[in-house]
Amino acid sequence: MTTRIAVSVETDEGLDAPVNAHFGRCPFFVVAEVEDDNTIVKIETVTNPYYPNHEPGQVPAFIHSLSADVMLSGGMGGRAVQFFRQFGIEPATGAGGTVREAIAGYLGGELTDATPCDESVAHSH
Repeated sequence: MTTRIAVSVETDEGLDAPVNAHFGRCPFFVVAEVEDDNTIVKIETVTNPYYPNHEPGQVPAFIHSLSADVMLSGGMGGRAVQFFRQFGIEPATGAGGTVREAIAGYLGGELTDATPCDESVAHSH
């Protein structure tokens, strides 16, 4: 069985792309298919059709359309976390470095929760 992991990124450099600090404001997503033995078997870089502006729910719906099981990002708002969970996608924040490093962190149990970013909390999202 494979798990599809989406990662918000700044460039279209695949596994070497730097993780973006906020999923909704990233220009690209990398979607990686990972086997049960944690082997990455396929990657795809997808342009964020809602960059740089988006309405609540648009980006989570787009990630859902890519059949992602997990969404990794540096940060995201509280409503986005709720949207992902409603779609059955596991969100995790705190990702950094490259896509390769973020996926390794998730698979190693270092990225396990989605905490709304400070900006979201400040705006009561």
